[in-house]
Amino acid sequence: MHVIHLAPHFPQVQRKFARALKQVGAKVTGIGEAHVNDLPHEITQYLDGWEQVWSVTDEQAVYDAVRRIQARGWVDRLEATIEAHMICAARVREATGIPGLTYQQTLLCRDKPLMKEFMRENGIPCAASIGASTAEEVVNFGRTVGYPIIIKPRDGAGAAKTWRVDSEGELGPALADTRIGYGGTVAVEEFIEGHEGFYDTLTVNGHIRHDFISHYYPGVLEAMRHRWISPMIIVTNRHDAPGYNEVKGMGHKVISRLGLDTSPTHMEWFASPKGLKFSEIGARPPGVSQWDLYCAANDIDLFKEWADGIVHQNTWGRLSRQFSAAQLALRPTQDGRIVGYQGVEEVQAKYGQWIFDAYLPPVGSGTQPVEAGFKANAWIHIKYPDYDDLRAICMDIANTVKVIAE
Repeated sequence: MHVIHLAPHFPQVQRKFARALKQVGAKVTGIGEAHVNDLPHEITQYLDGWEQVWSVTDEQAVYDAVRRIQARGWVDRLEATIEAHMICAARVREATGIPGLTYQQTLLCRDKPLMKEFMRENGIPCAASIGASTAEEVVNFGRTVGYPIIIKPRDGAGAAKTWRVDSEGELGPALADTRIGYGGTVAVEEFIEGHEGFYDTLTVNGHIRHDFISHYYPGVLEAMRHRWISPMIIVTNRHDAPGYNEVKGMGHKVISRLGLDTSPTHMEWFASPKGLKFSEIGARPPGVSQWDLYCAANDIDLFKEWADGIVHQNTWGRLSRQFSAAQLALRPTQDGRIVGYQGVEEVQAKYGQWIFDAYLPPVGSGTQPVEAGFKANAWIHIKYPDYDDLRAICMDIANTVKVIAE
């Protein structure tokens, strides 16, 4: 099988996917913005060909590159793993006759107002929402639904440029930031109070082969607003607990209604006083290297499983569910430069056997702002057999390790 991999030289998830495709016997051709001579051996060792384009989001440039590849031989799949590349990849697939996610499926996994409208039509509960391009539309929505409301990009990922607005008088900064009335268009949603988590799958030929449930502590918006919080994401190994049946049932229904074939999915949800609510779905792996946690917690190479699903239409690995696993973000005390750490040796002595990956920026490194995300500064990946104990361990680490900046 010949697979075109869009932008395999981007972050680690793409590199691991390129490696996995090659391991399961695929011929792999990459399309990316770098010159082939500038690619590291870590990438080129897994590639059978390369086409350079000025931008991997320019549909004409990617289309032309795919046509050049097709002129040299048959192409079976075109795969992209980054949210911002998904629409371009889908349009080029349809224009070149390559199977995979369609443009309509991809749009429903990208455009949040269309996504929620589709889910409501298919009986899947979610927050009230609209797409808005004028301030008047946003104001009217707030008056109809009530505050707080959420304003975010229609095709955004994570919490980037996401605003919680608690009253009509607070709309100004959010409208200015999202350029409403000046060409900007946003998703406006009812704020749902409750616990936030996500349901991730690897789906092959329309069947969920592997699935995972993870929890945010605290919710994403709160985590991205306060420096003092060391946010964590924990994947549970209590996957078959009765309380998760509704989450899994909703996830299966969403995938079925969208008609997804062979694809990873990342599906956010809220457990609220109003019941379980669908939030959004992406037809790609989750961000912040979350798959690394799944692999470590379950003794499996999920990247190889995905590659097997594409190349062989099957998967053979089994999830051990032996561990829960967490990623814990450690924020600097202030913006500036890192001058030192406290508590690292103590944490290593107590929990070192369970820490399987970590990044502590070198002293002298510049810090990144809180809103840059979970892995913008220091972070730790840790696994443990018990979910509750792991959460307590993460709290202990967060209270012990200090990233000192000035």
